[in-house]
Amino acid sequence: MKIKKTEFPEKSVLSPGKKDFDYVDSFEGELIRGSRNIDITEIGNAFFTSGPKWGKKMFAFRNKIVRLFGLKTGSETEKQQLEQDFKCEVGERMGIFTVFDKTDNEIVIGEDDKHLDFRVSLLFDENKNHFDEKSLTISTTVKFHNWLGVLYFLPVRPFHKLIVPAMLRNMIGQLENKK
Repeated sequence: MKIKKTEFPEKSVLSPGKKDFDYVDSFEGELIRGSRNIDITEIGNAFFTSGPKWGKKMFAFRNKIVRLFGLKTGSETEKQQLEQDFKCEVGERMGIFTVFDKTDNEIVIGEDDKHLDFRVSLLFDENKNHFDEKSLTISTTVKFHNWLGVLYFLPVRPFHKLIVPAMLRNMIGQLENKK
């Protein structure tokens, strides 16, 4: 399965505001031909269960560090309890993520904090090149509020560019293998 860096999707609900973000990236992967109909809520749930083990360890380390600076964290216990009842509805929370928007083919999650705001778009749409196939695009936007946001994102950025394609690959595999 091929995951590629791509342009920010014009179909995303975040697209009209993309000029206002300090950081934007998008990664896209294709689902195999003939894959079953997938509900956008399944995609939202797959996002929270598809992180690579090394990514989960890094996120736990991140939470320990940022807690010292008064930034938002999510507990693993809270996340496990929520996973059972999570419906991906606007306003719901999962760990540090809040669901900001939901359409038939996109979920936007993220958080507003004192140092930065971020959004993650999970867009499930027709493939641009093969209309009988679907694609899943994860786009991330970040808006810095102060120097702490810029400083925070410096070490996050290179790992972000590794973890998002790995998550996308895992999400697609999980969605394709579900009966």
